Amino acid sequence: MFPSPLREDGAGATDLGPRDIMRDIENPDLLVPPVTDAGSLPNLKFSFSDTHMQLNHGGWSREITIRELPIATALSGVNMRLTPGGIRELHWHQQAEWSYMILGKARITAVDQNGRNFIADVEQGDLWYFPPGIPHSIQGLEEGCEFLLVFDDGSFSDLNTLSISDWFAHTPKEVLGKNFGVPETAFAQIPTKQKYIFQAQVPGSLESQTVPDPYGTVPESLIHKLHKQEPIVTPGGSVRIVDSSTFPISKTIATALVEIKPGAMREMHWHPNNDEWQYYLTGTGRMTVFAADGRARTFDYRAGDVGYVPFAYGHYIENTGTETLWFFEIFKSDRFADISLNQWMALTPKDLVRENINAVPELMEALRKQKRPVV
Repeated sequence: MFPSPLREDGAGATDLGPRDIMRDIENPDLLVPPVTDAGSLPNLKFSFSDTHMQLNHGGWSREITIRELPIATALSGVNMRLTPGGIRELHWHQQAEWSYMILGKARITAVDQNGRNFIADVEQGDLWYFPPGIPHSIQGLEEGCEFLLVFDDGSFSDLNTLSISDWFAHTPKEVLGKNFGVPETAFAQIPTKQKYIFQAQVPGSLESQTVPDPYGTVPESLIHKLHKQEPIVTPGGSVRIVDSSTFPISKTIATALVEIKPGAMREMHWHPNNDEWQYYLTGTGRMTVFAADGRARTFDYRAGDVGYVPFAYGHYIENTGTETLWFFEIFKSDRFADISLNQWMALTPKDLVRENINAVPELMEALRKQKRPVV
């Protein structure tokens, strides 16, 4: 039976006209919003499946910026796949780059402003971070790789990076010759435009690719083994928090990897430091976002979707499926911070709480002074 925009109390009516049944099935809380939804909030969801796919020999990429999700001004995201040997060329950008390795393995390289290099292999579950302006590259290893990139600017497009091939293509050959101290003929075969992603051979072992550096390596590691980090475990799931306190180089992006088991939820909370950009890895869930003046709106999410919560808006995320829901909370900040509704109430004078919401004794006795991110 096809779903209809018809609530159990009789509100609404059947939809007999042209419609996208699959969209309605995937978005039940848009088709039939909870009775507590009210007012107008902007769209807080966009799927990578609805984006333009940039196809290259060596891999593909797709992105979500303010072009696709206008409310998302703080952060933007790129989903990228590299084949075995596929290279995201040597490049840099004005924005910081944070990444989570979804599948496979890759080799990353970087050189900082003091001439110190960094060459490392990353695998599923690892994070990396490149500060603004630091040149770097990514190459797929034997099985290739897929990863999520997040940039600390909602308007940033990965197609507008500063690339080595693009700079060579737009520099006179005589200038290149003077710069490198070689004849102009040495640049006869340079690219004529940006390569972006291209196919190459799978590189040799990490040891064989080491470049001795007279200045040493970068002092702060550019990678973090997220899945080796001890999580905060609750009966309903777990949380792994990464910010500059645990990953020192990551000075503009903080994150939490959240696990919500079936029947559980990320507790009612808000963030006092910045907007929240979300990426859903597995499972299905729904989020209700609460704003001022009685406004609230509910959205449904599944793997590959991006969610967004404006600064300080109250919200929660429920697991609506039968498998574990995994997603990232990501912030343009050097620290992770959230405020628990439950903890706030528990640490406030009881009479004051009781009078504000007409709380019954059962509720007052259940309040927790210790934060529990997943309940």
